[in-house]
Amino acid sequence: MGAEQSRVVSTERSRSEVAHVLEKLGNKIENLGLNTWQLRTLSAVRRCRTAALGGHIDTCDSCGKINISYNSCRNRHCPKCQGKNREDWIQARQSELLPVPYFHVVFTLPDSINSLAMQDPRLVYDILFESTWETLKTFGKKKEIQSGMIAVLHTWGQNLSLHPHLHCIVPGGGVDKNGKWQNMRGDGTFLFPVRALSKVFRAKYCAKLKEKAPIKYEQIRQDLWRKPWVVFAKKPFGSPKSVIEYLGRYSHKIAISNNRIQSIDDQNVTFSYKDYRQNGFKKQMTLSHQEFIRRFALHILPKRFVKIRHYGFLSSTWKRQKLKLLQEKLKVKVLEKAEKKPFLPQCPCCKTGNLHRIAVFDQRGPPAWYLGGSHSSSSYES
Repeated sequence: MGAEQSRVVSTERSRSEVAHVLEKLGNKIENLGLNTWQLRTLSAVRRCRTAALGGHIDTCDSCGKINISYNSCRNRHCPKCQGKNREDWIQARQSELLPVPYFHVVFTLPDSINSLAMQDPRLVYDILFESTWETLKTFGKKKEIQSGMIAVLHTWGQNLSLHPHLHCIVPGGGVDKNGKWQNMRGDGTFLFPVRALSKVFRAKYCAKLKEKAPIKYEQIRQDLWRKPWVVFAKKPFGSPKSVIEYLGRYSHKIAISNNRIQSIDDQNVTFSYKDYRQNGFKKQMTLSHQEFIRRFALHILPKRFVKIRHYGFLSSTWKRQKLKLLQEKLKVKVLEKAEKKPFLPQCPCCKTGNLHRIAVFDQRGPPAWYLGGSHSSSSYES
């Protein structure tokens, strides 16, 4: 059984992965000063799709081959477990789109707040969401409309440094008191002036931080006000389809994907990154195992922290009550929600049949009858 498990695990981990770095690091991880939640998360990433989580046995309905797959950890910080969650979330958003201009707006916190973000991430990130929405809502109120926003928290830079910012999808208008849609501008090419957004954003963030954590605010107050804060607004999306494509790229991203890891040796990890100070020029960085995992752990969010939030007329409550009526007014052809079909992965052997589950097993490994049969191995999300 041990030999079989080793063979399958090596098949499922054929590339350089974060999990490999964790295996190399071993018990040294205890020296990084991580909290219990971070250690639990990293343990899940390390065990993902290995015998430690058990698995299941499937058979192909075409060629009859028997196939084994180890279970996914399903942790939201795992590089291998985001695909299905991302697709499900995108499908849900697709039925909510309106034929209006959408903008991509990014609100970034200054690096002077990084030390507080490491001490109390929930406080820093909650205020980031709140102050961002209040900033946009303030500008919307001037037009006497209800604005909306979908915000996704990212905490990292390309080199895994701490860089908290919100990626926001903001419709270029809102709903007036009569429930009618109103564009911010007639041509739909402009949202709000970014310099004005930046000033209001900083003022609202600092006011909330001072209210909720006055001592911590006073410790960094001068640094917070020393430099201008950055708000970046891109041109409007070309179509609702491009909004969906954007959501697919950003909604379930994690600090680093496995395909960016170039190599792992006994001491170091080398990965690629884009240097946006040099127009996104692609470079490589080499870090020790300890430093790589320390940086990766910076982006493990607090337990049950919600990283994707919906506001205004895009909030769950508003959509349940009024979205359908607004879509009718805008003559949107609402897509019927497709009935969810059971997920049947494709057979890796014949490429034509589908796999059907016939048995499950725990961390002790596959049953004896399987080990003597004709079989292959694969790695799909379970």
